[in-house]
Amino acid sequence: MFGLSGEKLIILGLIAAFVIGPDRLPQYAAKLAQFVKSAKKMAEGAKTQLSEEMGEEFEELDWKKLDPRQYDPRRIIREALQEETGLNSAQKLNTAKPGKTAKLTAGESAPFDSEAT
Repeated sequence: MFGLSGEKLIILGLIAAFVIGPDRLPQYAAKLAQFVKSAKKMAEGAKTQLSEEMGEEFEELDWKKLDPRQYDPRRIIREALQEETGLNSAQKLNTAKPGKTAKLTAGESAPFDSEAT
């Protein structure tokens, strides 16, 4: 959570206890608990609303496919450029697998890998 480990959270809690003081600490702890409960209730409400609006599609949706961490921008751009230049499937296979050599036709330029240099 925001790059904070358990020991850092404990230190922040102790600092907050000293700054707030023992008189006001129970009031702020109750407010924090109330905030956490309301945030959880809002998240559940959003999930319920989304499932109602999407209907059956919500149950079938694979959320892991929508995870932005799985996408490699270099691969996406490479595939888009290959589609744009109109490479046939044999040429795509030769450029996708390193170590495979293909003979160039007359007038064809050699493949260039900008990441390798």
